[in-house]
Amino acid sequence: MNYVRTVSDTKRAFYTHHTRPINSVYRRVVEELMVEMHLLSVNVDFTYEPIYALGVVTTFDRFMQGYQPEQDKTSIFNALCQAIESDSQKYRQDVEQLKASVSSLSVEDFKTYLQGFDQPGEDSLKKEFQAIESNPNFKYSRLFAIGLYSLVEIINSELVRDKDKLETLLKQTCDALKLSADKLQKDLDLYLSNLDKMNQAQEVMKDILEAERKKREQRAAQANEEAETASSSEPQDTSSESAKESS
Repeated sequence: MNYVRTVSDTKRAFYTHHTRPINSVYRRVVEELMVEMHLLSVNVDFTYEPIYALGVVTTFDRFMQGYQPEQDKTSIFNALCQAIESDSQKYRQDVEQLKASVSSLSVEDFKTYLQGFDQPGEDSLKKEFQAIESNPNFKYSRLFAIGLYSLVEIINSELVRDKDKLETLLKQTCDALKLSADKLQKDLDLYLSNLDKMNQAQEVMKDILEAERKKREQRAAQANEEAETASSSEPQDTSSESAKESS
């Protein structure tokens, strides 16, 4: 019987690969993403594919925006992927290739990719859609939903700001791929709400750090001023002058 890794196994592996402490504001983000990736990785119906990878990378990059020290973000992402026995470079490379393949598409082009699944597809995205539509056991996930949303955002960033048009396009996509539009919309609403809360928390944290920096500067300036005042008020040594006058 094959041993199935537990969440505890994955967390231990993560903190083995990334040994530095994680800032408290971001720790929950990292651990929730880790658990979500773990549960998918051990699910028999789950198959890694680029849209899911785009969801993972987008979630990590957006929620970790502003993290300090900046260089730790690479270590944290690498550790996330290593903890679920995956390759962070593959995630990044597949995402870049997917972005490049859709960057020149229009919304109408995207819609045509959702049609004619009985015809062989030549484009990578068309093939991805065909594979999903033809797989009755396709494992839908919140990260896949975020990846799909990010695809639309890359193709037309203005469209995602129009709620009605976005919902219409996502419903067409879900209908074509045989996915639940209601489930996808709920997952995206939660994602966008959490992202907004995180952005607000980051702004508050930025203000706190800026206020602390100003206080440090004020204390340092005050200490310097006090030191200069103390130095100028010290009595002068007049012993040499007195010796000259007595001689």
